[in-house]
Amino acid sequence: MSEKLTMVKIEETGESAYAVDIVVSDHHIKGDESVDAGGNDLGPSPYDVLTAALGECTAMTIRWYALHQKWPLQKVIVQLTHRKENKTDIFTKHITLIGDALTQEQRQKLIDIAVKCPVQRTLEGTPIIETSMNEGI
Repeated sequence: MSEKLTMVKIEETGESAYAVDIVVSDHHIKGDESVDAGGNDLGPSPYDVLTAALGECTAMTIRWYALHQKWPLQKVIVQLTHRKENKTDIFTKHITLIGDALTQEQRQKLIDIAVKCPVQRTLEGTPIIETSMNEGI
C-alpha cells in the first residue's frame, strides 16, 4: 500500500498472435489471450490480470487492517468474477474470512474495509492514462 512508482515492460514473444512477456517489479509473467480469442492460452489475459489485481489488493487490504487491529484473522480467501453487461464491467467479489475468534462486528468491519482497497478505488475513480510513442528500432 505504498506510493511507489510501478514500472512494467511488456514485450511480444511471437509464441502466439497475442503472447507477451510481462516484467513487473523483477517478476516475470507470461500473458496471452485464450484460444477462442486467437491466442494460445499461454498465460492470463489482460482482464484475468486486472481481476486478479483486484482480488490480491482486497485480500491484502483486509489482512493489513486485521494486523493493525490485532484481530484473530487466520486466513482470507477472495474469489472474483468479471463480466461485461451492456458495455459495463461488473466485478463480483466473494470473501471468506477464516478465524473462529472473530466477532460478527469484526467480520463486518473487514468486509467494509475490503471495498476500500486501492485497486478498487482506482477502478471506481477516473484515472489518467498518458500515452506516448518511442521511436522504433
